[in-house]
Amino acid sequence: MADIIVVGAGPAGGSAAIFAAKAGKETIVLDSGASMTKRAWMENHYGTEGISGPDLLTSGRKQAEKFGAVFYDEKVTSITSEDGQVRLTTESGKEYTALHVILTTGANPELAANSGIRMIEGREPRIKSVIEVDRLGRTSMPNVWAAGVIAGVSVHTIVTSGDGARVAIEVLSELNGERYVDHDILK
Repeated sequence: MADIIVVGAGPAGGSAAIFAAKAGKETIVLDSGASMTKRAWMENHYGTEGISGPDLLTSGRKQAEKFGAVFYDEKVTSITSEDGQVRLTTESGKEYTALHVILTTGANPELAANSGIRMIEGREPRIKSVIEVDRLGRTSMPNVWAAGVIAGVSVHTIVTSGDGARVAIEVLSELNGERYVDHDILK
């Protein structure tokens, strides 16, 4: 059983995976390859003059893998939470379990809605529904969290990546029983 499973490997999911894996937690990322970032070009991303969506996704994945995150090409079809564990079933029939799950499925609400997670109306153009989350990113299903577009934040990659990191910090804080902080310094 993993400590944390991230569903979706766009900017929110990749960022969440970086923080979770760097914190030493067993981190699995399940991704169906449907990120809208694959079609994007960004010139409004802090720290770079311009970057393609595919390059941003590749760079984020490499960074998460460097810290130990493991990625699988899997489409998750259902989520259940029972006895402090979250079970995910994929289209291929595989099952994964974790202590906590972070949903970062972008503009796709299907998995959350079909799993009985409470949804609300979206605010972004073309985003009809999003997961209802509390201020920390918790959903209505125990031990299931949400970040990024599916949690109602702006579709801009800089915002969704920050939200993925923010929610991962909340999950890590809960797992550790104290506020998680990760500050690197120049050597």
